[in-house]
Amino acid sequence: MKKTIIIGLSLTLGLALIATAALAWGPGFGCGPGRGPGFGCSSSLNLTAEQAAQIETLREVHRQGIEPLRQELATKGTELRGLRFAPNQDAAAIKAKQEEFFALRSKLWEEANKLRTDVQKVLTPEQLAQAPACGPGRGLGPDGGGGRGPRGRW
Repeated sequence: MKKTIIIGLSLTLGLALIATAALAWGPGFGCGPGRGPGFGCSSSLNLTAEQAAQIETLREVHRQGIEPLRQELATKGTELRGLRFAPNQDAAAIKAKQEEFFALRSKLWEEANKLRTDVQKVLTPEQLAQAPACGPGRGLGPDGGGGRGPRGRW
């Protein structure tokens, strides 16, 4: 009898923990309607199939090009955290690692700006005029995937 109660309580607790973890993500996880090719509202820009294909190609080339930078940035971030939490911290080493980290972030932002410029070259003047009305949306962050979202962790 005691064993049955313990097993029942354990299963109930396990289900409660799983349900809590599942519900913690909340709505909107993943790519939403604002994830267009370079702009937050590509559907209202009335892109042609050719434009959409060109923009997707530009984005894919961008993603492949920045992947080594993203990996290096992740490594530098881990190294920086290690230096910050070391028992005997070296301020000069932390500062040097921060400068390396920020230099890599700057490179990522430069690449994102280059992608935006390339995408704008694909658009017609009418589409470019409509683009600011879209608002910030969830366009492209420095990592090509919308900042620190599910695909954009650094």
